[in-house]
Amino acid sequence: MNRRQFIKAGTAAGLALPAFGAYVAGAQDRKTIRAGLIGTGWYGKCDLLRLIQVAPAEVVSLCDVDKKMVAEAAQIVAGRQASKKTPRTFGDYRKMLAEKDLDVVLIATPDHWHALPMIEAVKSGCDVYVQKPTGVDVVESQAMLAAARKYNRVVQVGTQRRSTPHLIEARDRVIKEGLLGKVGQVDLYCYYPMRSRQNPPDEQPPENLDYEMWTGPAPMRPYNRMRHPRGWRAFMEYCNGIVGDMCIHMLDTARWMLGLGWPTSVQSTGGILVQGGGKANTSDTQTVTFSYKTDGGELPVVWNHRTWGDPSDPTTHPWGLTIYGDKGTLKANVHDYNFFPKGAKEPSLSGKALFEEDKYPEDKTEKDLERHVASAIRGHMLDLLKCRETRGKPVADIEEGHTSSATCILGNLSMALGGRSLKWDAEKGQVVGDAEANRMLARPYRQPWQHPDPKNV
Repeated sequence: MNRRQFIKAGTAAGLALPAFGAYVAGAQDRKTIRAGLIGTGWYGKCDLLRLIQVAPAEVVSLCDVDKKMVAEAAQIVAGRQASKKTPRTFGDYRKMLAEKDLDVVLIATPDHWHALPMIEAVKSGCDVYVQKPTGVDVVESQAMLAAARKYNRVVQVGTQRRSTPHLIEARDRVIKEGLLGKVGQVDLYCYYPMRSRQNPPDEQPPENLDYEMWTGPAPMRPYNRMRHPRGWRAFMEYCNGIVGDMCIHMLDTARWMLGLGWPTSVQSTGGILVQGGGKANTSDTQTVTFSYKTDGGELPVVWNHRTWGDPSDPTTHPWGLTIYGDKGTLKANVHDYNFFPKGAKEPSLSGKALFEEDKYPEDKTEKDLERHVASAIRGHMLDLLKCRETRGKPVADIEEGHTSSATCILGNLSMALGGRSLKWDAEKGQVVGDAEANRMLARPYRQPWQHPDPKNV
């Protein structure tokens, strides 16, 4: 049976194609992996509990500025890990890392707190799994990459579409087999009504929250329950809006599938065009054009999001990507993929998200788990563990995460600069001929926090 026949037979039988090799403890990793988590909210727990499922991991430390949140996480972890031990808890990541007793650190804080803990973690000798985007400004992200290389640490970024079984299958069956023909355009999109329109009054922060530390290097704003817990993505002070949350996943997927590096230019327009009146300051409408040069010529990769109205294509999932070739079209998202040969109304190839609930029955009852994504997170963790042994680069290595994150940030900068096109010099890490844009690559830090410098991490 040749490779193509094997793929066809495996898919026809409803079998999941292997997305990554099984983790086998090697000489460097026969002892229990001592793990810590910084940021114990929704996705922090999702990531950590997947690690427990696939590795001989002992969670020894948890850190969060919310005492209630970290205490709840400690009890959940104690009930899930093999030792049944309750992890130590910290309110300051620096104190946790100062213990020097961790092998792997997971970081799932709000975006404005990704860079400093990641840099400190690699300095302390830890390998790291950090959520996307790598930073809230380009220079933060550059510094994270520099630190990972300087201290020779393995850093996996949480762009887990690269470890999503059905998307790996789509890449291999459709793109690598040349079924698309010449690719001429990629559309990325999100039409979720995900932007908050609330306008609650400011108030005093709850006693369980260290709001000073929660704010950290971001601008200090009055506490509002929209900000914490889980509401911070409504504010550009702590994130990069929907582009930094949803676009990065689909842009990174397109880059990985098509072998794209840095764009030559980025241009964006949009803003709050419909959903005004609330406290949120992220855009409700935005278009970003990432221009790439490939062997086949120019390739526009275009992002659109609207948090209002109907999706542009009601026949597909509202968050995903569509790759157009002269021989066919690939539509893909976190739930499935479909390949349509040119002129066909029905797909000739399809695949769906892999559920592994027979093997991991706790997935069925875990609170807030995106069950269709669990297999991808496990795959991402397995890849990290393999690279801890080989000291190789994981599939979502910090450099790949930096490229996708910084590219999205450039989209927001373009919009903030009135929609002008930003020509990017990837070697210098700067915008060509635009001093104003280059000044915006690093945003000011609130004192006493110091912005990381890629040349001195």
